Amino acid sequence: MSSRKMYYLICYDIREPKRWRKCYKLLKGFGERVQYSVFKCYLTDRKLAELRWELTKILSNEDSLLIAPIQQADVNRIIYLNMNIDWQLEKERFRTV
Repeated sequence: MSSRKMYYLICYDIREPKRWRKCYKLLKGFGERVQYSVFKCYLTDRKLAELRWELTKILSNEDSLLIAPIQQADVNRIIYLNMNIDWQLEKERFRTV
């Protein structure tokens, strides 16, 4: 697995409030809330796999989930209006020479 990070837009529609709250709390630990049931997460492949595993334990068959990767080149092309969100890329702290 790569340690490279990228943005993911994660959207969910959960029918039962208790599961919704669990999902919300889980995603809050992985990313930033964009809208009511939409989060943006900046994750490595490992963290994405961990998040997917945790979400499958919470969600039922009647719920829906969308995880959309956003390529680094597309981050600057995101269009939003009346939203206070920052899509800045995290700079590398260390550089391998």
